Amino acid sequence: MTTATRTEELKALAEKASAELADATALEALRWTAETFGDDFIVASNMQDAVLIDLATKVKSDVDVLFLETGYHFAETIGTRDAVATVYPDVTIVNAAAEQTVAQQDAEYGPKLHERDPNLCCHLRKVVPLRKTLSNYSAWVTGVRRVDAPTRANTPIVTWDDRNGLVKVNPIAPWTDEEFNAYIDEHGILQNPLVGEGYLSIGCAPCTAKVAPGADPRSGRWAGKSKTECGLHA
Repeated sequence: MTTATRTEELKALAEKASAELADATALEALRWTAETFGDDFIVASNMQDAVLIDLATKVKSDVDVLFLETGYHFAETIGTRDAVATVYPDVTIVNAAAEQTVAQQDAEYGPKLHERDPNLCCHLRKVVPLRKTLSNYSAWVTGVRRVDAPTRANTPIVTWDDRNGLVKVNPIAPWTDEEFNAYIDEHGILQNPLVGEGYLSIGCAPCTAKVAPGADPRSGRWAGKSKTECGLHA
């Protein structure tokens, strides 16, 4: 089968599933993903919490989990990643690192690229390693929710990710903040300790700030800049 043929088949599959699973529960969407792709999918996590990982392991205990190792993470985020590996021992955490270390990037582009050109920094340390890792799979699962930001308001449960060339599944897209937090409380889900300190949308340490009470959680990302997305989902 040629690559072009496979791509067309996956596109058709995504289009059909988008309609059929438009009102699916998170577990229904994940069960479809596991049954359809077997080992050929990966679950993305920024290690703000383990909600999506917990859900995914209910349908596939040994699921692959993608973590973008940018070199700029909070120690608490790395700690959460390591805790996930302990609590869910069957999962395989795939640490996708940038092609350059932070020191190598500084040498080529100058220090603190994230301050001078955050879009380029995100591209080098997130988008490129993500694309490289996803090229090994036919589908990926994300924790994107419609309430996260206006840019995500119309997120479907299943879609074709044209940018990365594979099926994208967003099983908790319809969840409200209340539903999300209730799942954490009811199931005792791992959560990055920074959340309790007011960091409600956790990314790289230099580009993440505490969120003011009542403010949009995404306001803590790239504060003071017009940037609202790192380029992974928009």
